[in-house]
Amino acid sequence: VQLVESGGGLVQPGGSLRLSCAASGFTFSSYVMSWHRQAPGKERELVAHITSAGGTTNYVDSVKGRFTISRDNAKNMVYLQMNSLKPEDTAVYYCNAKRAALARDYWGQGTQVTVSL
Repeated sequence: VQLVESGGGLVQPGGSLRLSCAASGFTFSSYVMSWHRQAPGKERELVAHITSAGGTTNYVDSVKGRFTISRDNAKNMVYLQMNSLKPEDTAVYYCNAKRAALARDYWGQGTQVTVSL
């Protein structure tokens, strides 16, 4: 099983980034996918999640209207489009795959997002 995030980097406030997560080794279309983040000295928090077929998405209040999660089940990919970035969005962003019925829970290695002048 592998989840490989990419697309992080340094961006100025107000800028945009698109994170990607490439999944392999499991039945991607059967898993709820989510993005989490962890800032220095803080606990990891759920940013957004999307159901297995992509019909439902949810976001933490602090990113609503700015971030969009999406998935492509044909390509085994999940994305996080991040617009109007703020310094408080600075964190390591992690991709997660979960299938509660099978108690399966997988994590990627994370990608750093830094929002700064």
